[in-house]
This record gives sequence, structure tokens and C-alpha cells, in this order.
Amino acid sequence: EPNVLAGTLIAHTDAVWGLAYSGVKNHLLSCSADGTIRLWNPPEKIPCICTYNGEKEHGIPTSVDFIGCDPAHMVASFNTGSTVIYDLETSQSVVMFSSQVESGVQSNNHINKVVSHPTLPVTITAHEDRHIKFFDNKTVFWASVAYSCLVFIFLPGLPPVASLLAMSEIGHDCSIRLWNLDSKTCVQEITAHRKKLDESIYDVAFHPSKAYIASAGADALAKVFV
Repeated sequence: EPNVLAGTLIAHTDAVWGLAYSGVKNHLLSCSADGTIRLWNPPEKIPCICTYNGEKEHGIPTSVDFIGCDPAHMVASFNTGSTVIYDLETSQSVVMFSSQVESGVQSNNHINKVVSHPTLPVTITAHEDRHIKFFDNKTVFWASVAYSCLVFIFLPGLPPVASLLAMSEIGHDCSIRLWNLDSKTCVQEITAHRKKLDESIYDVAFHPSKAYIASAGADALAKVFV
């Protein structure tokens, strides 16, 4: 309804792939198929604060998130397999994660989702090649860019991971899986949506304070689970 639209943010020139919101400064991150990542302060007259990856130096961004334990930084994943942490104030990349993909096939490098652990310096990425990778943000700098070390990899032998949030994994086999990060085991699986055109679940989200999980699927349904 028009009366619920508070405003429109215009700057991207192609599809917007990901959004992340920070309640610390009420800032919004977006990443687009136009190759750019943008930081917004929606109430401002000129809401776009900064643009990152303007020369597509890391590829096309696929997902973004604020660093949970350090709100002065954000992390972005790319279709090239790179994952980069940026300093929000200087706009510089400070850490780059190596995807460590052995296959030379470009599609295997694609990262579908990146999330930051809410309290620990850990970054989690979900890949088209069915891997879920955990990276330690604390690194030793090499030249001007640091390369993170890989903590561990999930390889459940399942369809490509389409999205990832906190301890949840979703894939194109119509299921949502909850993972225990300590034991690295799947503790619950929920069959949630119907497959359409070889795709199933596009995204999943946790309620910030209640025991609710929401999912959105290719079957045009949004579902809430308790």
C-alpha cells in the first residue's frame, strides 16, 4: 500500500542482491548486480553515504553483512569466490578471505550468502559448490591486504546452499537445516517449500528476540516456523 512506503533509495543501476541493517547507527548496506556495495543513512537528504567496489575489483557482490562484534566494519561476498572485510570509515578493504576452491570451474567459486557471527570474529559463507565455510577474522597482514585462515568447512553432500543466516542453512532440496556450531552437526531439518524450476528456498531469517524462523521460496510462499 502506498501509505506504508516511507521512502525509496535510488542509486543502484541493476538488481539489488542483498541488504543488511545495523541498529547501532541505523545504517543500511546494499549490494547490486551493478558491481557496487552502498552504505545508506535513509533519513538523510542524500542517503548514500559511501560506495565500495566501484571498479568491480573483487567481482560482483552477492551478499553483505555488518560485522557483529565490530560495527565499524562490514563484510561482502562476491561471485568470484572472494570475501572481503571493509572499514566503513576509510572505505578500504582490510581483510580478504581465500575461498580455497580447487576446481577451476567459475560456478564453483560463487558465494551465495555471507553472515557475520553476532559476538565472535568469525565470518560464515555459503557456496554454490555445497560448502559452508567458517573464517577467523583475526589475521596477520600481508602487504595491504590480510588473508584469513579457514577455521573449518561443512560439506554435507547436499544441494547448493542458497542462503545462510546464523546457524541455519537452506538449499534447493526444499529443506531448512539448523546447525550446532560447536559440534558442527545438523540438529534439525525442516521441509519447508515446493521446488519450482529446480529452485526451492531463496532466503531465511530469524526473529531478533522470539523463537521464530521465516523462509521465502520459489513457490511464491513466505512461511513462519515456531
